[in-house]
Order: sequence, then structure tokens, then C-alpha cells
Amino acid sequence: MSLILAIETSCDETAVAVLRGEGELLASEVASQIDLHTLYGGVVPEAASRQHLRELPPLLDHTLAKAGVELREVDAFAATSGPGLASSLMIGAAVAKGLALGQGKPYLGVNHLEGHLLSPFFGDERGLRPATGLVVSGGHTLLVDVAGFRQYRRLGGTLDDAAGEAFDKVGKLLGLSYPGGPQIDRLAREGDPARFDLPRSMLGSGDFAFSFSGLKTAVRYLLPKIGLEPGGGDMDGPLLADVCASFQRAVVDVLVKKTLRAARVSRRDLVAVSGGVSMNTGLRAEFARACAAAGLELLISPPALCTDNAAMIAAVGARAFAAGLTTPLSEDINPNLTLAFAS
Repeated sequence: MSLILAIETSCDETAVAVLRGEGELLASEVASQIDLHTLYGGVVPEAASRQHLRELPPLLDHTLAKAGVELREVDAFAATSGPGLASSLMIGAAVAKGLALGQGKPYLGVNHLEGHLLSPFFGDERGLRPATGLVVSGGHTLLVDVAGFRQYRRLGGTLDDAAGEAFDKVGKLLGLSYPGGPQIDRLAREGDPARFDLPRSMLGSGDFAFSFSGLKTAVRYLLPKIGLEPGGGDMDGPLLADVCASFQRAVVDVLVKKTLRAARVSRRDLVAVSGGVSMNTGLRAEFARACAAAGLELLISPPALCTDNAAMIAAVGARAFAAGLTTPLSEDINPNLTLAFAS
């Protein structure tokens, strides 16, 4: 079986993984930059790329050692080629290309979105199966009909803010530390999700598009009405928890209901959910409840594969390599890369 070494540097996580075949993960390591970017309240591209340069060489050595693999044994080198921050993508792609050139092995440019999309199937002995896929992260909210590998049909996506972006922006409004999503999830567990009636934008639009900017604005207008100052950081504990729970329930309602309707329309009996926001405990619980009630099978990426990681990049690279698909070293990164959809 082939050995794939993959690098992921699309944003603010430096990650390396070594995969044997399409499912035996020998090592997957991530060097997080959260502490660095918390100082700025969000990701600073230049700081992220500089940190990738510092972290990647020792992380490569550490991951290879943990996998028990020597560089010369690797059959192909993969890296995220997009979408993402250009200055971050360049680091991982350049290193992977250099390794491929130096070892005389193929290079595999991998779409970050495809990595997330297929991550729920990682390690599943039944393999990749037809499904309705939801990728929900800080930068993307996308519904895809998955017929097979590289057989994707776009069903709908966000028209403005991605769900994860809305979580982080509302977190900032509430005076929470970056990233806001996990903080809102934690506080929402103690709150009343019915306390505040917040909008479920485009829930009845009849299509599979999403919009979360209006919900974010609704929270901004709500805070002064209940005696709180946006970004003030002096919020009452129970009241703050109720705002978080009400906001989270609004996002979750839209994501779950639209995804299940997409599954019905596409006649799929499997729902596959991935991306950083899929770590949200409220989202996972509601998807489990709703899919069980609808008689649908549910696959959600395990937590280690929800946020940015190189294992999912290696998995897509391994599928491409097995199919004889490689990437020319001359192919550049694409910060605005989209999934290739069937016509």
C-alpha cells in the first residue's frame, strides 16, 4: 500500500500526517496557532505564515518519527492547494513540492473543501458512499450531493457569512475570547434556547442557500434592548448563556432542517457532516435526533478531523493517487479554489 505524506497550512494551523493506503493513519500532528491569534482577536495572515515557517520543519521530523517512516519511503507528497489564505497556502505547497522534487516522487495538490467533505468517511470500512454532505466551518457553509469520489453536485451555500464566521462575530459582540464558537457552545449548554426569538434566515426560501449575517445583526440589536453593551465584556452570566443558547439554536435549526430537506430531495439516506462547526455539541445532538427521527443514517467527522488537519488532506490525496491522478509541480495555489462540480 502507498504511503502519503500530507501538509495542511490553509489558515492558522500547521499540520502534517502520514497515511498508509486510504485508511491507516500512522501519524497526524497539528501545531495550533490559537494562542497567537487570540492576542489579535482573529487570524492575522502575515503572523500565520511566519508561524508556519517556524513550525513546519520540526513538525515534519516529529510526524515522520511518530509514524516510523523515513522520507525515502513516502510514495507521494500532498498539500492543501486552496482555498485559504494565500500566504499560508504557499508555505505548505512549497514544502510539499520541494520534498516531491527532492525525492523524485509525485506531488498531489488537494482541495481543502474536499478534505472536509470526505472526512466523515475516513476509516469507515464501508468506504465512500452516496450522501448529502454538509461542510460547515469558519469560512464555508456548503451543501453537496456526493455520488462518489470527484462526483459532486452543489446544492447550496452561504450567501454571506459562513456559520462559523457568524459564531466568531457574535462571540466578539458578546465580549468572548477568540475563537467565539467554542465559547458560545460552552455557555449555550447552561442557557435557555427559547429565551430570545432570533431569525431563522432563509429557512423557508425553498432552496438550499444560507444567510447568517442577518442573525448576527439581530443579536447586535438585541443586546441594548436587554441592557447589555455589545463587546462590553460585562455581561450577566445567566443572561449571556440565554443569548448564546438562543443564537446557537437559530443557527442549528437552519443547518439541520435544510440539510435534511436536501437529503429528501436528493433521495439520499445518508447525511455526512464535517468542518470545524460540526464540533458544536448542540449541532451534533440535533443532527443525531433529527436524522434518527427521519430514518436517515448520520456520519459526523470525529473531533480530530473536524478542524483543519492533514489527515483529511492525506486521505483525499491517497484516493487521487490510487486513481492515477497527480498534480504538476507548476500548478499554483488558489486561495479561491472551489470544488469541481458535475455539470
